[in-house]
Amino acid sequence: MRLLLGLMWLLHWLPLPLLGRLGEAIGSLLFIAVRSRRRITLTNLRLCLPHLPEDQRRMIAKRHFQAYARSILERAVLWWAPAERLKRLIVIEPELPLDAMRTGPTILLCPHFVSLDVAAVAITLETSGCTIYAEQKNKVFDEALRKGRSRFHPVRLFSRPDGIKPIIRAMREGLPFFMLPDMDFGSKDAEFVPFFGIPAATLTATARLAAATGAKVIPVIATFLPEYRGWKVQFYPAWENYPGPDMIEATRRMNAFIEERVREAPAEYFWAHKRFKTRPPGEPGFY
Repeated sequence: MRLLLGLMWLLHWLPLPLLGRLGEAIGSLLFIAVRSRRRITLTNLRLCLPHLPEDQRRMIAKRHFQAYARSILERAVLWWAPAERLKRLIVIEPELPLDAMRTGPTILLCPHFVSLDVAAVAITLETSGCTIYAEQKNKVFDEALRKGRSRFHPVRLFSRPDGIKPIIRAMREGLPFFMLPDMDFGSKDAEFVPFFGIPAATLTATARLAAATGAKVIPVIATFLPEYRGWKVQFYPAWENYPGPDMIEATRRMNAFIEERVREAPAEYFWAHKRFKTRPPGEPGFY
């Protein structure tokens, strides 16, 4: 692992266009070699985008593998490049909502696009925050990941078993909560809410946390800029009247928003995750 991290450190010196093309080449090979993830990706695309021809879905799947591998290599830049270089490469639209984040509890809602780490870096370049973190099995990699994600401003990390109380305390202390809401963690604390028309076990935590703290929810999406020029981090207006009295309807609203963003950059959404692994009682599995 130390050797691999040393190689990653060397990669951060490369120009971003070269690094991006190298990542896409590796992704093309992985699309051929990693059958299990390719099958999951194609299954998700068949379920979510059934109106597209099969060859078009397959092209999106291949581009997804390219985008994912590219994002892994580009983390070398995120972890080791100086702040000046990162600020040149990260285009923030319309601007980092620092004023809004300082006026009360804030949830920064970041769905699983492959460049989500760029969104985190864009925030920590300017301010501290908190988020949920899954400890990595390899201690060397875990330490590198923690340092890479908190090298500009401190980031308070919580594990999922810690529960919601430490997060609420941190938010009330003024730390925005960087939240990734759209993976299948099973049926606990989740409801089956449509995602592209398919019932998907979706955590209701975003709505419940917003209700408990009075937090504003500001979505943020990170995507690639054209021609390997860097990344775009887009902050959307805080959701109005959210969550309202119905936590399930609020969760449905969140999924609908994510669907819209996925349609704008379909190859960059994390399709290789078993998003529909948990099924309603009596329904057969997809994978």
